[in-house]
Amino acid sequence: MKNWILVFVGTAVMCAGFVFFINPYNIVPGGSYGCSIVLHSLFPTVQVGTFGYIFDIPLLILSAVLLGRKLGAKTLASVLTTPLIMNGLSLLIYPSTEALHALDPAQMLGGNLDLTHHLLLAVIMGSVLIGIGCGIVVKAGATSGGSDIVAMIMQKFAHIRFSRSLIIVDGTIVFTALCIFMAQALGILPGEGGKTTSPVILMLYSLLSIYIIAVVVARTISGSKDDKMMFVISDKDLTLLHDYILGPLDRTATIIPATGLYSRAPKEMLCIVVPYKQVDVVKRKVREADPTAFVIVTDAYDTYGEGWKTLPKEGEIEAE
Repeated sequence: MKNWILVFVGTAVMCAGFVFFINPYNIVPGGSYGCSIVLHSLFPTVQVGTFGYIFDIPLLILSAVLLGRKLGAKTLASVLTTPLIMNGLSLLIYPSTEALHALDPAQMLGGNLDLTHHLLLAVIMGSVLIGIGCGIVVKAGATSGGSDIVAMIMQKFAHIRFSRSLIIVDGTIVFTALCIFMAQALGILPGEGGKTTSPVILMLYSLLSIYIIAVVVARTISGSKDDKMMFVISDKDLTLLHDYILGPLDRTATIIPATGLYSRAPKEMLCIVVPYKQVDVVKRKVREADPTAFVIVTDAYDTYGEGWKTLPKEGEIEAE
């Protein structure tokens, strides 16, 4: 039940990011909804969420046929409810059909959230909300489909790495959007996609949006990566340090017998993982125990075990 609630909460947060901050300004953050934003600029009577159905449902079917992936119930729920929530929010915040078709930010919520002259703020807010929403959905055991499926198909049949495939897919979407918005700005194609803001500026903002979303999704799924691993190597008695780690620090460590390569003297190597805020206090205690100790501090990308995160279950999704 908790995961089902998270799927719908994440979907709603993601939709809010699109509806309030991305769609009205023709920012194209890649994926199926990036394509939908571009198509809406050409066919304004069809809402962005409706175009989402047109892309996502065939992609899910392709995923099942070409990749052999089972369509999970939570994934289907996310994909099918995202356009409904997106279109429903749009209907609520625009006062007329004309404003809805134009996605006019000056008329959205009575003009109280018009960020036309603050596009950077719109991009950051929208991208963060989309990233958090997407991360919540993925953490709950669902996926949002879209360009990820195309990238996985490219990986399987074109033997291109997934990360590179995703860059190619999203890059192609952004480049296509640039061409269409430029054509609109020149009057070659109908629509307002490139008339209110320079198409080149829009595309630069779109690339920034893609980056922010990727970072926020990864952070939402895996949490912060600020743990530090410390190695303390000494030929002195480190009892003072041991007592501090087990006592005030309330942690434990691993003692590894070691031998100096040059001196051939026996040494003690202590391995401990601590949050970054505790690194300085540990270093001060090391200095008290042995001012000549050799200390190495490095990033601990992920930490699992008692007192830390639990090891992932089979099939659980993790972000890099």
